[in-house]
Amino acid sequence: MSDRSKKYMNPYLAGFIIGVAMILAYLTSAEGLGSSGAFKSVVISATNAVAPEYAQNATYFKSRVKGPESRPLKTWLVFEMLGVMVGGIISASVAGRMKLTIGKSPKITNKTRLIAALIGGILWGVGTQLGRGCTSGLIMSGMAVNSLSGYIGLIAVFGGGYAIAWFFRKLWI
Repeated sequence: MSDRSKKYMNPYLAGFIIGVAMILAYLTSAEGLGSSGAFKSVVISATNAVAPEYAQNATYFKSRVKGPESRPLKTWLVFEMLGVMVGGIISASVAGRMKLTIGKSPKITNKTRLIAALIGGILWGVGTQLGRGCTSGLIMSGMAVNSLSGYIGLIAVFGGGYAIAWFFRKLWI
């Protein structure tokens, strides 16, 4: 039997599938793909559950929380992210790569990696709110509707990634 743990999907096929998913998203929900809106909905729902009076009066929350009948978790993006998580688990299981590990360079400790991941997650959360969305929404959804901002975002994200990678290369090589 061949070693399934080394097999990955053909990137061209994966790209095609993502493109079809984008088209289906627009056709079925009139929204593109992204992730930050799902996390925002979870935060709004959690705040409303713990402190409903605060959520209904705070400027950031009140437009999405209109009383006890409001259901911010019933949005397209929340279901999309649940599908991404379940799909990832299924894919890893089928390919024989399902295991709990901390992906990191041997040059750093687990603690350093987890702290870096936490800081990165916080920066991502703040950045998605300041930028009014995440990079997947900007690039994929923006380019899908032929928006100039989608193309500029693509250049900025990948160009910035290449520029910053030089400073962190010794941590991972």
